[in-house]
Amino acid sequence: MTDTGNRPTTGAWKEGDPAGRRRWVFLDRPLTLESGVELPDVRLAYQTWGRLAADGSNAVLVLHALTGDSHVTGPAEPGHPTAGWWDGLIGPGCALDTDRYFVVAPNALGGCQGSTGPSSPGPDGRAWGSRFPRLTIRDTVRAEEALVDALGIDSWAAVIGGSMGGMRALEWALIFPERVRRALILACPAATSGWQIAWASPQLHAIRCDPDWQGGDYYHTGHVPAAGLGVARRIAHVTYRAPGEIDERFGRLPQSGEDPAAGGRYAVESYLDHQAGKLIGRFDAGSYVLLTEAMNSHDVGRDRGGAAAALAHMPEQTIVAGVSSDYLYPLDQQEHIARHLPVPGRARVIDSPSGHDGFLVAVDQVAALVKELLADAG
Repeated sequence: MTDTGNRPTTGAWKEGDPAGRRRWVFLDRPLTLESGVELPDVRLAYQTWGRLAADGSNAVLVLHALTGDSHVTGPAEPGHPTAGWWDGLIGPGCALDTDRYFVVAPNALGGCQGSTGPSSPGPDGRAWGSRFPRLTIRDTVRAEEALVDALGIDSWAAVIGGSMGGMRALEWALIFPERVRRALILACPAATSGWQIAWASPQLHAIRCDPDWQGGDYYHTGHVPAAGLGVARRIAHVTYRAPGEIDERFGRLPQSGEDPAAGGRYAVESYLDHQAGKLIGRFDAGSYVLLTEAMNSHDVGRDRGGAAAALAHMPEQTIVAGVSSDYLYPLDQQEHIARHLPVPGRARVIDSPSGHDGFLVAVDQVAALVKELLADAG
């Protein structure tokens, strides 16, 4: 998906805006990245639900995973190619009760659903493509600082995220400790491991080996590296689920009407084909590569004296949780975070057979953690 964008006609949120409406904030100066490169003309797409309190004290930031976006809840509609990825968590009477909280969800810098990324126009009007600078997780968070300022929010009552969103939530709390009062960190590590980088590597190679990748400069050529992105998604989706769940759901069954012995597919292959097709229809390969590499760079201990020293500066009100069946981001990584918090403890366990995706699937369990985190928020 190329960010040809709905060009914004208005900027930051204002009182009376419809809930869930996508809006944009524009940085008024180039963003200086960790690399020292300056990125000009940055815009971030975001959505909000609820009403900001007069003192700004009820704002909650929700951060998406790799292929997510600002559309946390609500139906598919123009500008939002899929339904909300955490439906049931936000709304009147939900854990993030919009009668109490003002919920904000940005599309990450580098994404392809309204925020500046490789498919966006560069200074010369052509898509950035291969010229887009490398990003780190910290870069995405520093871009989001402009959003807080534009909305008139001094600090977040809570920052919540899972997977890449959890990495961003960690960095939000460590870069801007005065602006994060509570944090919920789900299914992510303090630093990306060799195991996780290893799984990312064949995904990146699949995209880059697609002839239509064209070195990352396929925009406006009439071709997209759909085959490579589809293979990357198939690999990733296997890591997002759990072996037991896959065996129970599909086993060795053939796809209906097909015979694997005669060139047909097994049911699990059809499932992976379906997942690949869905992503190809809504996500940009350039953003996939850029954000995957940003996740590979994730390390809260970099230039902070190591992970343990960094985590000691997290908010005292921090809850960390992992998924019981997650073998991509296993529970011992969340236990490591929890042990080194200012108030050391144990990681909570989301009991789900769905693997890493359990933090998205087990909404009721995540909702219980959100309620616990915000129990004293007033």
